Amino acid sequence: MSIESAKAFLERMKNDEDFRKSVGEIATSKERMEYVKGAGFDFTMEEIANLKDELSDDDLEKVAGGDECSWKGMRMWM
Repeated sequence: MSIESAKAFLERMKNDEDFRKSVGEIATSKERMEYVKGAGFDFTMEEIANLKDELSDDDLEKVAGGDECSWKGMRMWM
């Protein structure tokens, strides 16, 4: 588990719309974490929460994609 993996995950969420939508459509936290780990990311909830403090509101908006579906998916991480 690593903070670097959490950063890479957030970067992918910002830049890969299909990935962001896929994550946002997963119903449970457990299933989301399994999907994300299957995509090659390995981080704890604490690590991703710590990153939230480092991100600006603009960064959070980019990660969330600006729509309710994506933001709903990101609430689990933030």
